Amino acid sequence: MDDAGLNQNLLIDLMMKLTLLDGVTTLSRLSSQMKVGMPILDQLFRYVRREQLCEVKGMIGNDYELTLSAAGRKSAQDRYAINQYIGPAPVKLNDYCQAVKDQSAHQTINRATLQEVFFDLVLPDAMLDQLGPAIISGTTLFLYGPTGNGKTSIAERLVRIYKDFIYIPYAIEIEGQIINIFDSVVHQEVEAQEEDVDPRWILCRRPCIAVGGELVPEMLELRFEEVLGFYSAPLQMKANNGLLIIDDFGRQMINPRDLLNRWIVPLDRRVDFLSLRTGVKFPIPFEMLVVFSTNLDPRQLADEAFLRRIQNKIKVDTISPEIFDGIMERVCSDHDVPFDAEVAAFLRQRCNPDGKGVLRACYPRDIVKILLTIADYENREPRLSNQDVERALNLYFAKS
Repeated sequence: MDDAGLNQNLLIDLMMKLTLLDGVTTLSRLSSQMKVGMPILDQLFRYVRREQLCEVKGMIGNDYELTLSAAGRKSAQDRYAINQYIGPAPVKLNDYCQAVKDQSAHQTINRATLQEVFFDLVLPDAMLDQLGPAIISGTTLFLYGPTGNGKTSIAERLVRIYKDFIYIPYAIEIEGQIINIFDSVVHQEVEAQEEDVDPRWILCRRPCIAVGGELVPEMLELRFEEVLGFYSAPLQMKANNGLLIIDDFGRQMINPRDLLNRWIVPLDRRVDFLSLRTGVKFPIPFEMLVVFSTNLDPRQLADEAFLRRIQNKIKVDTISPEIFDGIMERVCSDHDVPFDAEVAAFLRQRCNPDGKGVLRACYPRDIVKILLTIADYENREPRLSNQDVERALNLYFAKS
């Protein structure tokens, strides 16, 4: 039990709460629920039985069938009222921190790799050559530039770089408090779990968490569930060993400078500090690729001290005519719309009437979607014609 970093009192809590909820259970079922081995369960069972907190109902093969005694039910109810956590046994904080450091991403990336990652986007080689070194750094990436040019699309596809898996604990324990980490919404469990591995750890794909305007300061701190009696991990803790995307940076409910001040040390030193409500403060690794995406001027969002800590800043600017036509051809192919280079040139000219270079990567996708709705409305196949493109443009662009 000591070698596994298990707290006996916490395990007894879990065992009694699970037995209380089940009414009648077995040692093998408790072992499966708590993710601890039978030798440890046998230790706990002997203690609970010696303290007359349980009663043996019988045997199922070599397995004990048990229920709580009256004193055991009273004790379990008191424990459940304080803390309703009934998941797998937590791991030690130190073991979690070491595992995060050991599983930091080290990717071999070149232009060919990125062409595979962004196979469904049309990006110039110059953009790929900027992204490559930034990703290899594994620290922070700042994507900025005019709206509609693919910053979010690029950020969301970065998770494809990761081909390996990592171990994530269901929960960790510190100072007798439990912090729930595994989140089935964020962490994708791998179907084939490896054998001979501590079952308190689950094999998952590297996480990718994206937040936008809904980001509030509380999401960056431990959240104590008053009713349940345990903590939920903050976003950056769930994103460890993976990717964290702050989309539309500068448009969150949290002030940009407050967020930057909160993370100025983690981004620089790769360690974050969290606090329990008892005042206990402890460090955790800040081991992830953080991607900021914004269409605002970076100099208006952050001061020089913070921008210096973000060494990789890439401008995703308006696109060239060649890239525009390439995107148009790709979008048409995806939606089974016959591509016509002359109509694509007409669209490009109409989207850029003054010739000042304001061609956005979103225009082909958005216009084709409108062409599809026009075709549905008229009960016919969609087509790429000057007439339909003109109709789509009249719907798409606001008129003065």
